[in-house]
Amino acid sequence: MRITTWNINGIKARLELLVRWLDEEKPDIVGLQEIKTVDEGFPVAEIEALGYNVVTHGQKSWNGVALLSKLPFDEVHRGLPGDEADEQSRLIEGVFSVEGGIVRVCNIYLPNGNPVDTEKFPYKLRWMDRLNTFVAGRLAMEEPFVLMGDFNLIPAPIDAHDPDAWWGDALYRPESLEKFRILRNLGMTDALRSITAEQTFTFWDFQAGAWRRNAGIRIDHLMLSPQAADRLDDVTVHKDVRGWDKPSDHVPVEGVFSF
Repeated sequence: MRITTWNINGIKARLELLVRWLDEEKPDIVGLQEIKTVDEGFPVAEIEALGYNVVTHGQKSWNGVALLSKLPFDEVHRGLPGDEADEQSRLIEGVFSVEGGIVRVCNIYLPNGNPVDTEKFPYKLRWMDRLNTFVAGRLAMEEPFVLMGDFNLIPAPIDAHDPDAWWGDALYRPESLEKFRILRNLGMTDALRSITAEQTFTFWDFQAGAWRRNAGIRIDHLMLSPQAADRLDDVTVHKDVRGWDKPSDHVPVEGVFSF
């Protein structure tokens, strides 16, 4: 089973790109972030025509997440628990039946947090606290659980072309890294780092020739429960998609599992 995360950076602007990639690669489950549309505006028919079931948790103009799956959805959950006042659409989870049991796939768009001297950074940290509580509950179920998405988090110096330039940014500072460390210490495995220690990026800014210079960062992750990590076979970063016409600034990151 191929499970992929991709920050599409606007589904309406990238629909042709997404359709091309889905048609060529045919992944089983895809989590999209930053769809930037309400549910009614998502191009469901075009995706369903490729053989996918579609669920969304949209929001006007920004944020928004979606799950596309060749498997039917047994359950769908929208929104991160813990703060009823939080109206931002940043989490959607699907449960799927597979041979021998189920797979739980949770797709997130973690807050960016910049500028750090505004309310956006405390919101990011509170959101990560809520996420860690949510994940602890999921781990207690002892199921294959894939938590994936745009984490807006650079885990280590190797995950940035120029880590010194990023230090102090909300994506790469002590407070954010501590929350991510807690997530890992709960028992979640960084899928890519369990496969390779090589430097690889998932995001290249549209500015300053970042793509041409390979001045990227790795902020799109698949984090796995022990039951999912045991079934991981490989991870692929589809870097070539960044060079396609009218790309997102992120590329698909795919885990291959023996489910």
